[in-house]
Amino acid sequence: MLNTATRQQKTPRTVLVVEDEPTLATAIAQRITAEGWTARVASDGASAVQAASQLKPDLVIMDIMLPVMDGLEATKRIVADRPVPVLILTARDDEADKVIGLGAGADDYMTKPFSMRELIARCKALLRRVERAKVIAKNSENEKILDFGSLVIDPAQRIVTMNGNEVHLTPTEFDLLATLARKPKSVLTREKLLEEVWDWVDASGTRTVDSHVKALRHKLGSEMIRTVHGVGYAFEPPARS
Repeated sequence: MLNTATRQQKTPRTVLVVEDEPTLATAIAQRITAEGWTARVASDGASAVQAASQLKPDLVIMDIMLPVMDGLEATKRIVADRPVPVLILTARDDEADKVIGLGAGADDYMTKPFSMRELIARCKALLRRVERAKVIAKNSENEKILDFGSLVIDPAQRIVTMNGNEVHLTPTEFDLLATLARKPKSVLTREKLLEEVWDWVDASGTRTVDSHVKALRHKLGSEMIRTVHGVGYAFEPPARS
């Protein structure tokens, strides 16, 4: 089931809200509309996939627990069809849930209950990041391949291979890995990573960095990114054989 929130601008951002709790879905849609964006609401995963294909939204807010098709499967199908930033909503403050969600293709997460102010701040950060990513991609066209032997990162084509096999990363995971790999063994603070990868100007999303690092470790191996407790992370190049 779909419905449309009031359009306040001629060409506003379009945000697809996927939430099966009517009260919460309406509240999110109203807050999005207040920002001058257009909100569309889907109440189940299958409808969300169909809506994303038709609307081509600028951003998707996706609840994990949904009828018909869960949010993780819906996220996988949406980002496979067309790259779009996805912010997942979860009722459980479980790190495993967040890592699974990020692995499905989501770019960020929020745990219920949350403030609408924080939700909009996250949305704005993701939308800014999309625009910034276009600039970074343009600037990376002539960037040299980062060759660490068994691990190769191609910034221009945004491809990562390990032992000759391509590793499928989300756009955010790729940007995070490339940012760390450009300065091997150098410690980057969580705040610096938030600024470089997410274009955030405050430290409110440091746990987002932690979850994305865990997702990367799941795909690349735990030894590739070193934790410096209380500070941040460092990329550790794999040993050359």
